Amino acid sequence: MTDRPASWRFPTTKQIQKLADAPIVAKNEPPTPAVGPTDDLPAAYWASLLGDARADAVRTEKPIEAQKLFEIGRHVLRVSCSRCERIVEIQKADATRFYGADATWREVGQRLLNNTCTARTGRHEEDGCWASFE
Repeated sequence: MTDRPASWRFPTTKQIQKLADAPIVAKNEPPTPAVGPTDDLPAAYWASLLGDARADAVRTEKPIEAQKLFEIGRHVLRVSCSRCERIVEIQKADATRFYGADATWREVGQRLLNNTCTARTGRHEEDGCWASFE
């Protein structure tokens, strides 16, 4: 530790006066207000956003649960229950043979979970498994 006082960290009166007399850039221009949540975004923002190469890579692929079985490229399909944490796997060839190639993975996965569901309560709102497609 040193015995120096804390005043050595503060500017002197001469330094403060020098800062006060210094010219301020854009002193006469009013400050631009910040963009709020209801305001329109500046055109430069949209230009930079749309000019980005990643903007062209828009995802056109459907989520896997909305795809038909013949559209899915995986060989093993997995669906899990968010409620009872069970996981059911089936090969795509078997799912196609049992449910047809035009069946969606959402329908097949929900059927697979419901066939072996252990969380039956008797109430329609709570009954069955809650599918989570992977």
